[in-house]
Amino acid sequence: MRTRANAAAVIGALALSALALPSAAQADTQPSAAASRHMAAFAAKSGPGDTVNEPTQVTKVLINGGKDIVVGVSATVKVKVAITVTDPKGVSDADVFLWHGSTTATSDGFIDTDDISGDNFAKCVAVNATTSNCSQTISINPKTDLWAGSASAGSWKVSVAGIGNTGGFFQKSVYQTQRIQRASRLTVNAAPEPVKKGKPITATGKLDRANWDDFQYHGYASQPVKLQFRKKNSSTYTTVKTIKTNVYGNLKTTVKAVQDGYWRYVFTGTSTTPAVTTAGDYVDVR
Repeated sequence: MRTRANAAAVIGALALSALALPSAAQADTQPSAAASRHMAAFAAKSGPGDTVNEPTQVTKVLINGGKDIVVGVSATVKVKVAITVTDPKGVSDADVFLWHGSTTATSDGFIDTDDISGDNFAKCVAVNATTSNCSQTISINPKTDLWAGSASAGSWKVSVAGIGNTGGFFQKSVYQTQRIQRASRLTVNAAPEPVKKGKPITATGKLDRANWDDFQYHGYASQPVKLQFRKKNSSTYTTVKTIKTNVYGNLKTTVKAVQDGYWRYVFTGTSTTPAVTTAGDYVDVR
């Protein structure tokens, strides 16, 4: 029983520190169902702070397979979390949650795990007598979990806790960071088709991305996008030119028709928006 009490107190301390949201944010948003479950579980537990009670250690946290998390405007994104915890006497529990902001006291975002039952948070499977691999799932709904709207995009802090079987614990409010990005879309249309050799080909398209304030896609302005070409019997694309999107996210440029092949646009991404590449649009040159 002592082990579970310690687990709730340690993990609860982390959660309560991240939940110290400013009153304005609390007035404008409602916590997700998962956050509500966590708050209930952590009620009356100890205060915030990073603590290591040897010899328990968290040695690895892997979120979304090490990739950025990309969220659109409606669908809930489920993210797998893997936590490796060590303790000479074996591992009891672990937990991870994400928070957004410069400090926990001014945090404007909190995303916790789906996997909570009583004081149990992660599902831990022993690798050997001292090490366990623990797993959780985090769900992100853009309409309920991203409290700051589009300003939520970018780097989030990852808080972690690990619990040993005999009371050892490890907790850190910023163990690492994790990017959550606004989903991007990109189109291309190369025309006319067919076209006479030497005549102009116009490549149009649009780059847009998810907006978490009105839950629609809007053009991404002033972004560099590469126009690339692949010969009909080749597997390699070559960059022909780089242009920028206009204020509406639209793209338009003209090139000379030389030979049959495929045209595509490539956006390399930003810290808040993932890279995206169109399929090739084939143009027959006669």
